[in-house]
Amino acid sequence: MQDRYFSLHPAQRSAARELYLSVKDLPLICPHGHVDPQLFADPDYQFGSPVDLLIIPDHYVFRMLYSQGIALDELGIPPSKSPPRKRGDLPGRAESDHREIWRLVCANWHLFRATPTGIWLRDELADVFGISLKLNRENADAIYDAIDEKLQSDPFRPRALYERFNIEVLATTDAATDRLEGHQAIRDSGWAGRIIPTFRPDAVVNIAGADWRENIDLLSEVAGEAVSDFASYIRALEERRAFFKTMGATATDHAALTAYTEFLNYSEADSIFQRALKGEATAKDAARFTGHMLIEMARMSSEDGLVMQLHIGSWRDHNWQIYADYGRDMGADIPIGSEFTKNLKPLLDQCGNRRDMTLVLFNLDETTYSRELAPLAGHYPILRLGPPWWFFDSWLGMTRFLDAVVETAGIYNLAGFNDDTRAYPSIPARHDVWRRVCADWLAGQIVRGFIDEEDAFEMIRALAYDLAKQTYRLDG
Repeated sequence: MQDRYFSLHPAQRSAARELYLSVKDLPLICPHGHVDPQLFADPDYQFGSPVDLLIIPDHYVFRMLYSQGIALDELGIPPSKSPPRKRGDLPGRAESDHREIWRLVCANWHLFRATPTGIWLRDELADVFGISLKLNRENADAIYDAIDEKLQSDPFRPRALYERFNIEVLATTDAATDRLEGHQAIRDSGWAGRIIPTFRPDAVVNIAGADWRENIDLLSEVAGEAVSDFASYIRALEERRAFFKTMGATATDHAALTAYTEFLNYSEADSIFQRALKGEATAKDAARFTGHMLIEMARMSSEDGLVMQLHIGSWRDHNWQIYADYGRDMGADIPIGSEFTKNLKPLLDQCGNRRDMTLVLFNLDETTYSRELAPLAGHYPILRLGPPWWFFDSWLGMTRFLDAVVETAGIYNLAGFNDDTRAYPSIPARHDVWRRVCADWLAGQIVRGFIDEEDAFEMIRALAYDLAKQTYRLDG
């Protein structure tokens, strides 16, 4: 439907259509996401079955099904202690079980009505696979066979889809200790697609993590720096950032439960670090250390030019049983309330007025949009606001976001859009929703007399393309 998601008001609908058509074919800038670079390292990479592609990697899908009593192992999700899986394998089960999993998902697809996941997959099926059938019990096998047939063909290899999706650049998210072998393989292959890494140091920053000490040993190994104190730890991180830059990185990514920051002098930071090395750090130590390391990472960004992203407000792995059985990132992450004005001030006192770095803020507490985030971004040169994230990556979430922040921050203190997805084929659908929402929102501004059409056409291009490219320094 050409005018989907647009207002029913005739004048606004007409304006939205024209705005959308002016940007719908612009290249996709994907500066933050979680697609595996190995997809592009091998030119003959195959996704496996429809379940491998669309169900197993996507916690948006299986968290909803789990909420209705469907166990994760029924969906092909392997327990965390299982041996590594090859594509298409299910531990202790036959390959034919993929079809049974697909049937189970389709029989319960009504759960996704009116949800972003339902919209994305419907658009994926139509626009990527040419399938207009509804997902339901009756159509399950026909849809499975149609997808499976296409996945065996060359046009559905990841590189071919990259070109078909009109992606200009796609950033992955990679641990600070990652050797980036997949990215090197992409470079060595001579393929022209631009796949770049993003430096994510959470595993070596969160001293409360169960595998933090193991990750510090790995950091020492890959950085060529024996990490024994806070000074050597900082040197190792700076070395890794420099390596990521040589591989094309333009940004870092950091996740924290809260926006709390605190500046520690060297002695304090080293004391906490030494306690962590001995396994004696407290919860208070962990919070203070993370708060200080956010300031350290901002300092590093001001020196090396990497854009800093900060994702706040998710209580990750909230369901302890799922975490124990299946590990991290299994759809059990829940938003909490957040505060920025006080918590972020120590960091802003250090570098908030700089013009040579950018900090992009993401948050899961909508009450902070107009109360804190828009006023902060509307003042401090360092700040940009990331798009509605995770649970709010939706038509309503995007509309509420624009309503809440633009009056105070304008659109030029926003970071544009990123799809933040592990589900590679959903990228065009997610960008399309954003472009349609922005077109409809701007059309509403036109008909109310806040902006004219000339401004609106410049603004829709900025929101769809220019702001993301500028924010993440992707012109090079």
